[in-house]
Amino acid sequence: MPSPFPGMDPYLEGEMWQEFHDRLANQISTQLMSVLAPKYVALLAKRYVLDRPLLGIFDFPAERVFYPDVHVVAPAGMQPAAVPGGAAVVVAEPVVELPSPVSEEVPLLGVEIRDVAQRRLVTLIEILSPVNKRGEGAREYAERRMELLQTRTHLLEFDLLRRGRRIQLLGEPPPAPYYVYLSRVSRRPLTQIWPISLREPLPAVSVPLLHPDPDVPLDLQAAVSACFDLVGYERLLDYSGPPSPPELDEQDAAWVVETLRAAGLRDAQT
Repeated sequence: MPSPFPGMDPYLEGEMWQEFHDRLANQISTQLMSVLAPKYVALLAKRYVLDRPLLGIFDFPAERVFYPDVHVVAPAGMQPAAVPGGAAVVVAEPVVELPSPVSEEVPLLGVEIRDVAQRRLVTLIEILSPVNKRGEGAREYAERRMELLQTRTHLLEFDLLRRGRRIQLLGEPPPAPYYVYLSRVSRRPLTQIWPISLREPLPAVSVPLLHPDPDVPLDLQAAVSACFDLVGYERLLDYSGPPSPPELDEQDAAWVVETLRAAGLRDAQT
C-alpha cells in the first residue's frame, strides 16, 4: 500500500525514523546509479555521530532516552553484616535502580557521488536525522557543514523532519515543515532552498556534478514512495492519534485526519 500522504508522511518522525532514514539513502543511491554511469557512482557512506541523551533538563526531552523500565528491587529484609569485634550492623538493601544517561553512537547513512576516474567526492547528499538537529549533534553537524562548504564538493541536504533546529543561513527561508537545500560550488555562499508543505509531493531536484557535465535529476518523492512500497510503513505506524511534536496547526491537523480517513486508516469518529 502506498503512503496515505501525497508527500512526506509526518508519522515517520518517530520510532521508525532510523529505519526509514537508511532505507531512503539506499533508494537515493539506487535511483542515481542508473543516471550517473559510467563516469560517476553514488555510494552509501556511513558515519557515526555521538548522541548524548539527557533527562529533560539540558535541552533534551525525557522521552528521548531509550532505556529499560525502572527496576524495582523487592526488599529481602535487612541482612546483618559481620564487623570486627563480633557486633553486627544491619545493611539496607537498595529500593530502586535507575539508569544513568550515557552517550551512544548513532549510525547515519548518506550518499556520496564520486567520479570513477579519480574517486573524488563530487557531491555529498545528507539526510538530516534528529541527532543532527539538537544539542551537541547540531553543533557538530554545523561545524562539519561549514568545513565542507570550504571545499569543491557540492552539498545537497534533505530536512524531512519538522522538529529540531534548521541549518544556519543568513536570513529566513519561507516557513515550511520540510526543506531541501543545495549548495553548489559555483554559487557559494548562496544556498538554493526548496520549502515543502505538508500537503504537496516532494520535489524532483537537480544533482550537480563536475563542470561541464549537466545536472542529473533526483525524484525525492519517488524515492520515498519506493520505501513505502518495499516496507509497508502504513502497517507499522500508529495513525490513531496526532503525529509526533511539534503540534500541527489547526488546518493541517484537520487535513491529516481527513487524509487518513480517506485512506481507511482512521475511523470516522476519531
